[in-house]
Amino acid sequence: MSSAGSKGDAEKEHAEYVSPEAKSLYLRVIAAGGTLQLDDPELDSAKAELSQLGLLVIGQGNPATAIATDPNRLATRLSMAWQKQALALLSQAVTVPTAMQDLSQAYQTLEQQPGPGGAVEHIHGLVEINRRLEALLDNAESEVLTAQPGGRGREGTVQQVEERDLGLVRRGLTRRIVYHPSARYSAPHRQYVERMTEFGAEVRTLAEPFTRLFIIDRQYAVIPIQGDNEKAAIISDPAIVGYLLDNYQRLWERSSPFLGATEVPPEVISRMRTNILRMMIQGVGHRVIARNLGISERTLARHIADFREEYESETLFQLGWRMALNSPGGLYGEAERPAGE
Repeated sequence: MSSAGSKGDAEKEHAEYVSPEAKSLYLRVIAAGGTLQLDDPELDSAKAELSQLGLLVIGQGNPATAIATDPNRLATRLSMAWQKQALALLSQAVTVPTAMQDLSQAYQTLEQQPGPGGAVEHIHGLVEINRRLEALLDNAESEVLTAQPGGRGREGTVQQVEERDLGLVRRGLTRRIVYHPSARYSAPHRQYVERMTEFGAEVRTLAEPFTRLFIIDRQYAVIPIQGDNEKAAIISDPAIVGYLLDNYQRLWERSSPFLGATEVPPEVISRMRTNILRMMIQGVGHRVIARNLGISERTLARHIADFREEYESETLFQLGWRMALNSPGGLYGEAERPAGE
């Protein structure tokens, strides 16, 4: 806004304190030396306004006599009164949240109560997410299913998960886990899988992109909120949990058994390599490919180098064409075969 516009707005705002008629009458009184006889009935409205504002004193010895007063006194009085009023309103604004805190807490408990169809609750912060997840796992009674992308977890983290999960299977719960194939190259994960399968858990790997997922007793599901690693949703709506369970079963059927052995089955490597090549031809960046398959970019680069050497290719186009011709299932062939096939 221009300075001229700002000045005009300010003048308009100031003029609203005194009407044009009252202002004109006040200036007439000043021009008459500060005192004026006002007998004209048409001036009664403006005279009453000025009197109410304190800019004219009416009737000292004569009801028609009007005496002007100093506007600065009025401005000072009004300014002080409005400042006190503003301070009181500001104090009220500051204290309102505290005064309403107990009522707000009561309303939040109402919002968290499941409706007729269940609930979806958003949880913020890794500490709170882990606390709520641990509570659900501690109360699990029959089954815990998880899809865990990646597979290069730190040894200390894997050991903590192992202690928790061994407690679940020892209580007689069904425990199923889907990893990316990169878990097969992680010594802590292999040791974890060996112990878990020894006690009856089932672990598989799938060389496809998938999202982290927990399903507890087929009643609760925990999923990440897209694009934010520190937010998750706890779902108890039966329809949504059922949908996620169906997706999990499809993941499980396409995955390959993992018993913790050091040797990686040829079909697992083949499927991972096929997925790498397919995504490269689709124009997916190396960093995204590595994240989708749970491998490091260095491992991805090693696979690409092997591809070029194996198929004697200098370009990605040559590589894709020659690999497609030599693959029994083609470039978009079968997924990892499920157990028993």
